[in-house]
Amino acid sequence: MTEEEVIQKLDVFLQTAEKPLVVLLGPTASGKTSLSLKLAKKFNGEVISADSRQLYKGMQIGTDTLPMEKRQGIPHHMIEVLEPDEQFTVAEYKQKAAHIINQILRKKKVPFLVGGTGLYISAIVENYEIPQIPPDFELRNQLQKDLEKQGVDYLYRQLQAADPITAERTDPKNPRFVMRALEIVAAGQQKSVSKKKPLYDTFLIGIDRPREELYEKIEKRVDEQVERGLLKEVEKLMEQGYNENLPAITALGIKEIIPYLRGEMSLEEALDTIKRNTRNYAKRQFTWFKRYKNINWIQYA
Repeated sequence: MTEEEVIQKLDVFLQTAEKPLVVLLGPTASGKTSLSLKLAKKFNGEVISADSRQLYKGMQIGTDTLPMEKRQGIPHHMIEVLEPDEQFTVAEYKQKAAHIINQILRKKKVPFLVGGTGLYISAIVENYEIPQIPPDFELRNQLQKDLEKQGVDYLYRQLQAADPITAERTDPKNPRFVMRALEIVAAGQQKSVSKKKPLYDTFLIGIDRPREELYEKIEKRVDEQVERGLLKEVEKLMEQGYNENLPAITALGIKEIIPYLRGEMSLEEALDTIKRNTRNYAKRQFTWFKRYKNINWIQYA
């Protein structure tokens, strides 16, 4: 569909939905931010970020977080609310995001859940019931060692063997989510992630661009991030002494710069790595979103 056709369909939806939630999803660099501003302005909305890395402070450039002065007066939530060393689970995200959505609905405004972290979106849209299990740091350290030696595929195979149901709902290429799922399994909570009755009437919008165009946008964005001060941003994080294995520091655009700052690779190599990793991430996002059969895809030719 065209953008105009989807907007018309959304307009009809909002006239009848009792508890509307508009979900805008798509791969990184696809144009979610600009479209979310347009839609939120048109339909009196507020934005809730569904990006697992934009939760953290001090990483605005690396996570491509929209600066306050460019938000056009539209309230944005779940952005820069955590310090880089704070732990944050999917269960906590769901709880806080749902609370914000309900507040927006009480104001008779429209909540827009916007992002590319598939598990965050699924937790809200499919109303996952997720156990509140505290982090097991001893196990996490061991899993980190296994990750470094064997890779994320090895950990994911462990998860599949222990709990196929949870494995199906976990991004197999996201080390953080795989390790967290293994922690839950180790705590005796196998098959405990379940779906309940939907919380909201949801309208899903997806952005679909030709693959080559998307890759060009990704590469251009990385170059622009460097111009905006990405290197100094990562250098400042390192000077503050944050552990490189923290979820925040392993964000795309952050972790790849660290070897350059240490003199272990050239800037060109570091930027090429960011671009390659981001392209691969975009592919995984597409795979995750395919699970939804009711997405209103906007086709940008």
